[in-house]
Amino acid sequence: MEIQPTAYRLENCLTHRVFEDSGWLMADPEDSRPSLVRTIYDKKQIEFKSPDYGIYKFSDWLPVHRMLKGSCAPVTYKSQGLARKLGLSNLYITFSGWWPEKGAFMNTCSFKETEAYSVCARLPKDNNKVLVVASAGNTARAFSQVCSDNNIPIVIAIPEDNLNALWFKQNLNKCVKIICTPKGSDYFDAIALASKLNASPMFMEEGGAKNVARRDGMGTTVLSAAEVIGRIPDVYFQAVGSGTGTIAAYEANLRLKEDGRFGSHFMKLIPSQNVPFTPMHDAWKAGSRNLLPMDENEGRTKALQIKAPVLSNRKPPYSIAGGLFDVLQWSNGDFQKVTNGELTEACDMFEELEGTDIYSAAGVALMSLVKALKEGQVTPQQTIMLNITGGGEKRFKREFNYVNARADLILSPESSPAEVIEKVSALF
Repeated sequence: MEIQPTAYRLENCLTHRVFEDSGWLMADPEDSRPSLVRTIYDKKQIEFKSPDYGIYKFSDWLPVHRMLKGSCAPVTYKSQGLARKLGLSNLYITFSGWWPEKGAFMNTCSFKETEAYSVCARLPKDNNKVLVVASAGNTARAFSQVCSDNNIPIVIAIPEDNLNALWFKQNLNKCVKIICTPKGSDYFDAIALASKLNASPMFMEEGGAKNVARRDGMGTTVLSAAEVIGRIPDVYFQAVGSGTGTIAAYEANLRLKEDGRFGSHFMKLIPSQNVPFTPMHDAWKAGSRNLLPMDENEGRTKALQIKAPVLSNRKPPYSIAGGLFDVLQWSNGDFQKVTNGELTEACDMFEELEGTDIYSAAGVALMSLVKALKEGQVTPQQTIMLNITGGGEKRFKREFNYVNARADLILSPESSPAEVIEKVSALF
């Protein structure tokens, strides 16, 4: 089973200049101003392939050259239990994780697999560099699994405190190397460590939110919903750390509008954050394109207090052209925030009413829906998409023996680029 390389070009979100992708572009090479670029696909009406293709059933709108093995697409279904509890007539849940009865077979139990299978399939065919990815947990697990299964060399940078997120069905292939920042550090520290490898031609930056493959992979959640519902949802809920998934949802919405068969409206985007780490929520509520001032120690302290640590990005793509601030404006969106206690209540509610466990970040998204209903941000009759970005881990670990990965190196974020490059290069 194979797919053809997808035909697409790139568009600068600030200037709308359209240009060819030379292979691994993260920005417009002719304009240095901060801006995301987005994909413009030659094929305007998507053809959904069979579930056998996994995530590549959406390959018409993924910037990929090939099909990797082991993927699974997000699964969308109409809620019964939660819908009754909340008084909603059209609640659709898009689930990414392990839930065989629903057709969900993501071995890492997280929608970060959608990113990894898209990004790694975008890699140039003649690539001989080592990919570098920084993560707070779920992204690290997803990229580790995908690269291990498909023999793609990669360095994963993750805080040592989050190392317990790296559990797998079996030991990783030796092409995956894990480097950590010490205990007490956070996601931003891991990003800073990973960035020091960029000075070496041996390594290549994955790009995070700037990588169109990452965003378009995430956008498959909205494509899944549109395929099942038959139309673009009215409202979209998701918990965010960087906001990249919500940006991706907006971009998928753009393509569905242009397709012409799913409606001509924009979803109201309602992302959410976990108290006390709410920099994007606070900036949005203040009407500010720029994040409000927060010193490094305050940011790190708040990030370590939240129950959903994957939502702890201190340098998110919020202000950049085409970023979260813009897509919230363009979609008439809004923001919610949820406490640790509230997200725990939401996780228990989902397991009781829908039938499987979900991640803490997904609990933040569910509770933001509950609060938005109470506050009148949405109405019970609207068609609502709830993006459950991870779940089924408790069941997966009951059903399979799993192993925890160990760090190959622990390096201080203050290490010099030369030291980091020397020590990491020696791992390969």
